[in-house]
Amino acid sequence: MSDRHNTLLWMKDLIEHMRHCQEQLQWASDGPSESFLTEAMLVDLTECRTLCERLRSGRSPKPSAYHPSPA
Repeated sequence: MSDRHNTLLWMKDLIEHMRHCQEQLQWASDGPSESFLTEAMLVDLTECRTLCERLRSGRSPKPSAYHPSPA
């Protein structure tokens, strides 16, 4: 697979993880859960932004150490 294809798959996984966090956030009723979920979403957003910027600039994306776990 090409770097671009891998990057797009990685972005898809991040977006899916954010979707799961958002669904859980709808049902979260305590501060610690809300804090954990929103922090996870912010990390995903940061990573997605980095991937988008690398795609836009034409640079080959380098994976970070962060890999989302299933929510």
